Amino acid sequence: MVTVTEKAKARILDIMRNENYDDSYFVRVAVESGGCSGLSYKLHFDNEEKKGDQVFEDNGISICLDIKSYLYLAGTELDYSDGLTGKGFEFHNPNASRTCACGESFAV
Repeated sequence: MVTVTEKAKARILDIMRNENYDDSYFVRVAVESGGCSGLSYKLHFDNEEKKGDQVFEDNGISICLDIKSYLYLAGTELDYSDGLTGKGFEFHNPNASRTCACGESFAV
């Protein structure tokens, strides 16, 4: 399961409201090959579940993971930073053995 911090929840709800997404949409979190460390995070809104998807809710946010991504992301915390060093979603992944300096890719 991926947990969602209050800051990430607020930003997700803000984006959904600004982009006119209705309640049928959820956050799809995935892992794909690429990035400095070999695997990168992908985050977008979707409203269609696929076969094998793992769907759950945390902190009022519906999250969907494909089965491969679930194996890499189990226990991950999704956060949002709006600090001076950069704005954006951050993944705190306990399964990552290393991450790149930008935080957008990892290795296990």
